[in-house]
Amino acid sequence: MPAPATDTQPIDYRKLEKLAEVAVKIGLGLERGQDLVITAPIAALPMVRLITKHAYLAGAGLVTTFYSDEESTLARYEHAPDESFDRASNWLYEGMAKAYAGNAARLAISGDNPMMLATQDPSKVARANKAMSIAYKPALEKISNFDINWNIVSYPNPSWAQQMFPNDPENVAVEKLANAIFAASRVDVEDPVAAWEEHNANLRKRSTWLNGERFSALHFTGPGTDLTVGLADGHEWHGGASTAKNGITCNPNIPTEEVFTTPHALRVEGHVSSTKPLSHQGTLIDDIQVRFEGGRIIEAKASKGESVLNKVLDTDEGARRLGEVALVPHSSPISASGILFYNTLFDENASCHIALGQCYSKCFLDGASLSQEQIAAQGGNSSLIHIDWMIGSDKVDIDGVREDGTAVPVMRGGEWA
Repeated sequence: MPAPATDTQPIDYRKLEKLAEVAVKIGLGLERGQDLVITAPIAALPMVRLITKHAYLAGAGLVTTFYSDEESTLARYEHAPDESFDRASNWLYEGMAKAYAGNAARLAISGDNPMMLATQDPSKVARANKAMSIAYKPALEKISNFDINWNIVSYPNPSWAQQMFPNDPENVAVEKLANAIFAASRVDVEDPVAAWEEHNANLRKRSTWLNGERFSALHFTGPGTDLTVGLADGHEWHGGASTAKNGITCNPNIPTEEVFTTPHALRVEGHVSSTKPLSHQGTLIDDIQVRFEGGRIIEAKASKGESVLNKVLDTDEGARRLGEVALVPHSSPISASGILFYNTLFDENASCHIALGQCYSKCFLDGASLSQEQIAAQGGNSSLIHIDWMIGSDKVDIDGVREDGTAVPVMRGGEWA
């Protein structure tokens, strides 16, 4: 029988098992006979075992897990020859792409120390990330095009917990992070599956309203922000559960508080300031300020991590354009917790946000039937990256702009209007 949290065991394993069950049933909607590919930090082994159990209980064909290890990652940066940083495991990602082409589901467990690479050479980090992005693209396209059911969920890795709660002993920090993950993931209730069904219904109401309005743009105003985000032609809003091209309904992100769609890559104008720090590949990027012209970032600044930000923007042509815009109320549970997770999966669900890079093809009417050329013609962006950063707060207002230029209040003071 899984055990509750104690002084020596800071993670309530009853809730961890609930999270594993939710990841399989709600996150993936895993079907009988379907294979599952998992990636996870090695510290998340207890959660991998629970998810694997529930996947097989749901009738999974074969569950295969690939582990990462922080110490091994750091060993590369400290000891590998320089040319190592322009290489990636192409064979692995080609295999993953082949698995997804065969209808395997994808589950990622996040939880690595967000500051793991903070003291490493930013140039090496950027080169390694670019090489990995290029190698991963065949697999990523199966995910971003929503060919398969997929999900991301988190585990309270001690190294992550100590970054969030540096003044607490490790067991206390882990317990705090675990409880925050369980609350945000809606598994600290009697029936998490029912709670998720209700939450998905509420998100669906928001996306249905926005789809009915057919706005041509969103206008964000607030401190340091006056930004007009044109929306792609034939865009479609989504939130919560969605049906992949393989016909399986899943919740890609646990937790999630957002409704989101695709901006037009050429129709973003103005300036915007971040409202929360962005933790990217071991670097904290804070106080981001960018200016767009013709959909492209032409100026970018940050008080911390500016060199890393600019390396990200130089990844490829699409890295300076938007692939997603998402609306999240300031009163969302994650925002209300007052916790900065240093993890985009959580922090993006505390605030309205935009994403640099690759768009989601599912955020178009009849997106499943559109070719890449058609998506590009309708304004969808293409890139090796997809990086969310937060631009919403209780001081930001949003208007929906119709084709005739009239404005409709969408959010006021960070809340639905």
